[in-house]
This record gives sequence, structure tokens and C-alpha cells, in this order.
Amino acid sequence: MSGLASTPHPLVIAVVGSGPRGISVLERIAVRATAEAAEAGRSPRPVRVLFIDATEIGAGRVWRTDQDDWFTMNTVISQVTMYSGGPDGGPDRPGAGPSLGEWIAHRHETAGEPALGPDDYAPRVRYGQYLAHVHRTIAEHLPSHVELVPVTGRVTALRTGPDDRYLLSLDTAPHLLEADRVVLATGHPFNAPDAFERTMLDFTERTPGTHYLCGDSAADMALDEDTVPPGSAVGIKGLGLSFYDVMLSLTVGRGGTFEQAAEADGGGELRYVPSGREPHIVAGSRSGLPIPARGRNQKRPDFSHRARFLTRDALVAARQKRGGSGQLDFAQDVLPLLQQEIDHVFYVTHVRNSAGPEAAETFSDAHAELLLSGEDPGPLRAAAGLGDVPPVDLDALARPFGDTRFASPEEFRERLLAVMDEDLAQAELGTLDGPLKSALDVLRDIRNVVRLAVDYGGLLPASHTGFFHGRFLPVNALLSAGPPMARVEQLRALVRQGIVEVAGPGTRFEADDAAGAFRVASPQVKGSARHVQSLIDARIPTPDLLRDTSPLTRQLVAEGMVRPYVIEGPEGEEHATGGLEVTTSPFHVVDAAGRIRPDLYALGIPTEHTRWFTQVGSSRPGVNTLFYQDADAIAVDALRPLGTGADRAAAAPAIIPAQQANSRPGQTGSAASPGLGAAVGARRGEGA
Repeated sequence: MSGLASTPHPLVIAVVGSGPRGISVLERIAVRATAEAAEAGRSPRPVRVLFIDATEIGAGRVWRTDQDDWFTMNTVISQVTMYSGGPDGGPDRPGAGPSLGEWIAHRHETAGEPALGPDDYAPRVRYGQYLAHVHRTIAEHLPSHVELVPVTGRVTALRTGPDDRYLLSLDTAPHLLEADRVVLATGHPFNAPDAFERTMLDFTERTPGTHYLCGDSAADMALDEDTVPPGSAVGIKGLGLSFYDVMLSLTVGRGGTFEQAAEADGGGELRYVPSGREPHIVAGSRSGLPIPARGRNQKRPDFSHRARFLTRDALVAARQKRGGSGQLDFAQDVLPLLQQEIDHVFYVTHVRNSAGPEAAETFSDAHAELLLSGEDPGPLRAAAGLGDVPPVDLDALARPFGDTRFASPEEFRERLLAVMDEDLAQAELGTLDGPLKSALDVLRDIRNVVRLAVDYGGLLPASHTGFFHGRFLPVNALLSAGPPMARVEQLRALVRQGIVEVAGPGTRFEADDAAGAFRVASPQVKGSARHVQSLIDARIPTPDLLRDTSPLTRQLVAEGMVRPYVIEGPEGEEHATGGLEVTTSPFHVVDAAGRIRPDLYALGIPTEHTRWFTQVGSSRPGVNTLFYQDADAIAVDALRPLGTGADRAAAAPAIIPAQQANSRPGQTGSAASPGLGAAVGARRGEGA
């Protein structure tokens, strides 16, 4: 239970940030502390957990429970859980509780809340409510020796006190807290403007009537009618997931509705009924393609893709072949193996659809053997009737317009709608039965192995910055993490009705002083130039330790308590990633002098670039995910007895170089910490 009376010398753990990552650590602390008490047969040393958030305790900022319901998750509800174990017939509690889908079904049955099927997508606000439920059940079922103290406020500084405890400064009462261990789980950052953003902001300062909004969660953007007046033209930079949130805020959020047209009126297609308060939306991006739809889900929550080519052993072999630092070239060493995984699933699915599961299994074994041996699979594919079916071309899918020049916006619009129609048709086939969407789902299913290649300086610096970040990640983001089909159908309706206009490939956004407005245009679409009074960046800011405007981050950097992670190459070349440097599990922070801080941890988005794809916001039911393992490792380490920090620091290197000695799979920078390779070996899947 929560609310234990204060004791003289409890172990105090501060968790800064109460979104999914913070809750995951709290849940595992509760599970581990309960088990510890049961094993001891008596109450162990007292533990106090300070659970700190500036927005909403138990949900955080992005998932807060007062946001509008048109902001939607992009993972089906059956594949999302925050409990590290499933229901067991007892009360919801740490280690045993429902998935998001099960919780929503129960709320429908008991409270009459809207029902959703297991393969539906929930509004973000409902996930926030689920997180609040998880937090509440943790608080209600803590063992008697654990006290949970919620603290609403922003941590502005973190320093060590005279007794080596941490002192946390807050912008609200009690203004100063003490803790023995601190977990930084602070989520999405607010960055200082980059060069483009400064240019746009400067333009708005000297140009009355114009507005520029930097990238952020759409729920926190000023998308009101003062900023974007009805009937005005507004530009949107970026066509990813956040674009859909902004689009809906400016349409449904203005009172418009979508309805299915009668067969006689439009073949049953979706149409938008405007309220009259909408702006005209002009959107664009590098590709000119709105992020495609995720395939109709056909996978069980515990589905696990069996990798045949991009495996841990294959990466180990590639590192050994490279010699020296063992760092990989993503384009040469990793992408070909990933492409084989994608093509294999693509062709096997085709055979299953045409000839049945037995034929598909036979084909799968023969096809895999040919690929693994380096032989030509062409004759086998031809014998299966697939000789004219080309492999999956990721670049062509992500850049379907290529260098094509369009004679008019109308010509581009028709091509765009045709691409969207085809994408929706492929998505409707599903993530198991649809050859294309099942193949693209491999990008999501195999993230853990890609992490083995990339994390902790696993790539050569030039490969990390040039190919992985510059070329692969934009394609991967576009093809692996799409919105629900319904969102793409809504966009298609808005494009058809002229409410949304996509400028075209290579969209340029400029400040036009002569026109007193922003200019949006595609160099590949003749006549596409449009002037807009407001410009919205619909891209979530990339974590960058040195651009983060958080007072806490700035203080930690200025005083050398943290440092950016730097990848060093075999010839001494360096790349500063912008990620906060941490050791491998359990993710101790590394300070500016290269010293490991055994009582300070960082998890999730702040460590992006040191580790890859840290924005995962849930675990998956029935799967031992990395999300769960990360939280558990920190919980175990944070609960170790007081007075052992110095011993652990002595056991680890006193100073480590920017290119960590523990950056290779299977190694660790902290004594008694499980190696990354061992941890991944135990995994069967990952949430997204």
C-alpha cells in the first residue's frame, strides 16, 4: 500500500518523468520489492519512490488525459500493455494486469465506455487513462515497506550533495528533494530552434499576421483559430504521423465530420462534411508522400518473426570479418541481410496465397537455403510462378514519384491519389496475407537485431551519419510505422475535396518578404507555389542533448554530469550523436570525464542515438520485450543495498573513452550488468 509513514533512513529512488518509461520502472520496482519481501520473510529496508512529473503524474505530457480524442495511437490495442505479466484472476497489480485491449473491453462491459476490437487503434487519451489505471494499481498494491510519493513539478537541476546523495531542485514546492538514486525518463524534448526554424521565427516577428509553430506533439500546439484563421491558407511541413494529428485538429477539431457516402452518391466512399471553419491546408515533405497506412493487423499480440538472415550470429560474423574495431558499414553489412528478410517474407506470402501453407513451407526452406548460400533464387521463384514479380524496392516505395516532373498540381494530385489507392488496397490484404505489408512489417519485427548492429557505436561513424541516419531511417520511418488505414482514408477524402493539397516531392518552405507570407512549392510540380499565412512543423523534434532547452538538461551538460555520446571510428574519426551517453544495461549515466555514475540512470528518448528507437511506449502481452527488460534491469540495480555504489563504480572502469569499451554486443560497461548480446538473446519480440 502507498503512504507508509516516514522512516529515518529509507532507500530513496527518484523517477523523473511518469510517462510509459517511468511507469515501467515503477512497476518493476514494485514487483521486485514485493518478491524481496516475500523471500526475506519480513519487511526489508524501507524504500521511498519519488515519482515526479511536470504535467500529469501517471500519464506524462504526451499521453495526458485531457487531450482531444482524435489523436490516435499507431499500434493495435491487443499489442499494447504496461504490465509485465498478464491477468491471473486476481486484482490488477504490478506484474499481473490487462493489456490495453483487455482493459478497454472491461471498461466497455462495466462502465459502458466505447468498445474497440483487438485490432483497432485507441485514441491517445484512452491510453493515457490506461496508464493512469496502471499507476493507480501500482500505488494500491505496493508492499508495506515501499512508500510512493507523487510530486508534480519540473526538475530544474540535479546535483550531488555533501553526502553523495542527489539533490533535485524543483520549480514548485517543496523545491528541493534528496534521493539516493535517480532515473531520468524525461521523454520528448523541447529543442532550441535550428537555422531553418530561426529564419521562420524571425520572419514572423517582422511580418504581422504570420505565425510559425515549431515541431511538437500536436496536442500541445496552438492550432486555434487565432493562429490559423478559418478560410486562411496554412502550410504543414512533414507528412509523417504527426501530420495526421495536425490535419485532424484543423478539420474535425474545427467541427467537421467524416461520413460514408451512399452507394448512389459516391460508391460508398468516405467524404468530409466541412464546418466552414477549416483552413486550406498545403502540405509537403521530401518524398511528397503522406506516410502510408499500416496493414490490417492479422498478428497475435505474441507474434514473433523468425529471422533467417539478419541474425545475431550473422552480425557477429560480419564484425569478425571487418576486424579492427568491428564496426559495421550499414549499407554493406546490414542492409543486404535485412533486404533478404523482407524479400523472403514477400515471396513466401505470395506462394502461401497461391498454393497453400504446405507449398509455402517447402518453398520457404528452399528459398532460404539459396539465399544463405549465395545462389540465385530466380529459377525457384519462376517455378513458383513469381518470375515476373520483382523484389521489394524500399526506395521506390518511399519515393514513388522519383524525379518525375508534373505539368500541374492537378496531374500530381491524380498520381498521388492513385498511389494512396494502391497503398490502401495492399493494407487491406493484411499483415500476414498481404505480401507487401507483411514484408514491410519485417522492418518493425526485426528492430531488435538492427539495434544490435547500430547501438553503442556499432556502425562506422560515416555509415552511421551518412547512410543509416541520412538514407535508411527516413525510408524505414515512412514504411514501418504508418497510421491506421482509416486515417489515410480520411486524408484521401480531404485531398479529393480540395481541403488538403500536397505540394509535391522535394517541397520547399520559404519566407517570402515581398509577399508578406510563407511560400510552399515543389520544384517538380509546375504551378504548385502557394502562399500561406501560417506554417506548422509537423515533425516531432529529434533528441539532441546540446539543443535541449530543458533547464535540467542544460544544467547537467553545463556542469559535466552528462555528456553526448560520441562514436569514434578506427582511424580516430568522431561523430557526436546528440544522445545522452549511458552504459549498457542497466544504463548508468556517463559524465563529462568519462566516469560511470552508478546511482544515476537514463532511459528512453534522452538516450536516442546512443541506442536506437527508444521512443517505444509500451510492452507487448506475452512477449519478453526489451521495453520490459530495460525497466527491470534498472529496478534491480536501483534496489541494491545502500553503500554498494562505490564498490560498483570501482568494479567498472573509472574513466571510459567516448567510444565506449562496452559498445560491442555481449560486453558491458558496468560490473554485474547483463551484456547487451545476452539480453537480446533472451528476447522474442518488441512492442512499437
